[in-house]
Amino acid sequence: MSTRKDKTKLNMSFRNTINCFSRLLFIFFLTISVSISEKAQAQEINQALADQGQALFDANCKQCHAFNEVVVGPALKDSHKRWKEGDLIKFILKPQEYITTSGNAYAKQLYEQYKQYMPNHTFLSNDEVKAIVEYIKAESIAPTTSAGGGGNNGENLNQVVSEPGDSKYSTTILVLVVVVLVLVLVMLIVFLNVIKKYLKDREANLDEEDREIVNQKFDIGSVIRSKMFISIVGFIFVCVAVRACWVGLISVGVEQNYAPVQPIPFSHKLHAGDNNIDCNYCHTGAARGKQAGIPSLNICMNCHSAVTKGPKFGEEAIAQVVKAYEENRPIQWVRVHNLPDLSYFNHSQHVTVGGIECQTCHGQIDTMEVVRQHAPLTMGWCVNCHRETVVNGKDNEYYDRLLELHNKKSGMKVADIGGLECAKCHY
Repeated sequence: MSTRKDKTKLNMSFRNTINCFSRLLFIFFLTISVSISEKAQAQEINQALADQGQALFDANCKQCHAFNEVVVGPALKDSHKRWKEGDLIKFILKPQEYITTSGNAYAKQLYEQYKQYMPNHTFLSNDEVKAIVEYIKAESIAPTTSAGGGGNNGENLNQVVSEPGDSKYSTTILVLVVVVLVLVLVMLIVFLNVIKKYLKDREANLDEEDREIVNQKFDIGSVIRSKMFISIVGFIFVCVAVRACWVGLISVGVEQNYAPVQPIPFSHKLHAGDNNIDCNYCHTGAARGKQAGIPSLNICMNCHSAVTKGPKFGEEAIAQVVKAYEENRPIQWVRVHNLPDLSYFNHSQHVTVGGIECQTCHGQIDTMEVVRQHAPLTMGWCVNCHRETVVNGKDNEYYDRLLELHNKKSGMKVADIGGLECAKCHY
């Protein structure tokens, strides 16, 4: 009778402890989940819109603004938090009119600080300004070296620099989870030892099966030799091997981040970035032909007939250019971006007709000391771009008529006008 009561008390104690601990765990993980969800929602970014905004930002804003430093105008990091979205759009479109008529104290403060009005951007639509604001928001949450105004001389362009708060937040969650798991393990061990000791003291009153349970010992060898353990390990091994093979296969022929050494050192950061030389000045075919073209030496000599010493490589590199020009010998530049022969790509169709910025495919060339392949240039990457890119009908009568014919003022994607047809790229 006494043994039955003891067992009943033990069962009740066990159940109460498990229930209490389960509730604590549920509350803890619910809190963590809500926190993570709120953090994710706070940082949710429309990436397609932000990508569109980056091209617009580079074309219209980059000359005067950086994210982490003052250029001509203020640094833009977190600027979306200092404005209501509607007010910010009005300010960007017509700054002077907004400052003088809105009564916005912050707008007036900006004018007093910089003593000049930002030019009107009425040539941009509201949707395009929203895209720029989305890009500012994205860069403020996870700023890249391309937007921050330097700091690494153009290396590791795509490396995302996390904000300190995000890092601390993630570390705190990880530490809490580890602590809770350790506490769970300790409690289980302690609880099992208490139960085992309790039953051991009453072993004489237990039946044969209960005695075997109390006296059994954990045998790691038998676990390793068990069919279940071998099956699980084998399944995991097969999954890892299949995934490794798949990743290897889909990366065949993809040369993303390829950055060959050129016969003469040439800094795009110095030429396109610091000296602000337009891409089309050197790559003359990009706006009017299939190939962008490698600059001929006479283009180089337009400047280097007078400029004989550079700030980075001194006189030696320029002397090699001059010598090749005098000897009428072309420089054997190593091509970085290569498409397979079965693919057709026309630069002018994208640059002139589509209005696509060079940075969309080539990355921030103006921050690269050594040019590297920024995008994977795979078929999937190109097709996805055609699915997401809106047809640029601005100042283009052909597309104006096409959009009107389809009763669409905006929002028509490249895919809607044949951008996914096989013969467009394969011939």
